[in-house]
Amino acid sequence: MAKYAAIRAISTYLPETVEKNELSEKRLEKLGIYERHISTAKEAASDLAVKAAENLFCEYDIKKEDIDYLIVCVTHPDYPTPPTACIAQDKLGLLRQTAAIDISMGCSGYPYGLSIAKGLVESKIAKNVLYLNTNVMTKFINKKDNNIRPIFGDGATATYISAVEADHPLIHSFAFDTDGSGYDVIGVRAGGSRNTCLDTEKVVEQDERGNIRTNFEWHMNGNELFVFTLKTVPPLVERVLNKATLKREDIDYYVFHQANHYMLNNIQKKCHIENMAFFNDMRNTGNTGCCSIPLGIAKILETTSFKDLQRVMMVGFGVGLSCSACIADLTYMIKKSPKSQN
Repeated sequence: MAKYAAIRAISTYLPETVEKNELSEKRLEKLGIYERHISTAKEAASDLAVKAAENLFCEYDIKKEDIDYLIVCVTHPDYPTPPTACIAQDKLGLLRQTAAIDISMGCSGYPYGLSIAKGLVESKIAKNVLYLNTNVMTKFINKKDNNIRPIFGDGATATYISAVEADHPLIHSFAFDTDGSGYDVIGVRAGGSRNTCLDTEKVVEQDERGNIRTNFEWHMNGNELFVFTLKTVPPLVERVLNKATLKREDIDYYVFHQANHYMLNNIQKKCHIENMAFFNDMRNTGNTGCCSIPLGIAKILETTSFKDLQRVMMVGFGVGLSCSACIADLTYMIKKSPKSQN
């Protein structure tokens, strides 16, 4: 027996404000998104992340003083600098000796963070990692952009990762794919060091369908992103299975980034996993970026025991353009505290 990094707990937080999609029934069915949770003007990325972490500490009776490494996956940090992780460390009251870092990833972020946490724990740099994913993307989407706004929602998740004794790796078979040439397929063109807010004029754009956005807000070429995903994800899944020496039917649950219902249906077919346990439910949350995979797992755990989730394949894809994937054994998760269920 050796010590391996394991996912021990996952908790979530969704903002109270809900925005319903007023779309045609055909588009609603295609997207599979009927409403999304929206952060308010006063809610920053750290606020959502802290609430998810507080839920984790309460639901699983985890002690804050046991955390020695904090990772925050965030697309839109509270400020350009300092790191949002440092702000979250203070708000949570974690010990001063706690390391705190941000990773700037979007929809492919969750497996990326797991790979870092695994390395930290198994190299004994850290004992207990608190991994927060937080998304406030709707703050940067024009309310008159009916192409993008109905898709995305806000939220946060908290994942607790620590070492347990086992006879095999519990987070494993990582695979990645990066095509930086497609960096402009989805993203925000202004506001960074390339086109700073000080020397870049705000330009209002309107597409052929009447959707309005500025260069300081999100844009997306849905067709190019769709082609990239269908081309990249199936071989990535194959690589993960080969690394793990597993067959498709050996996976207990497939949890992919919740982009939209239509895309996931096509990915499922392309990966030849149509008749297998495959999570595809963003009806009440929308696409929550780096939060969508752990949100999906939390949803699955409402009806499925973690003891039945020995092999869960997680696949993220999107901004960058980037893809990431791994397999996690969730049978070492801890039970929720009885007091949190009262």
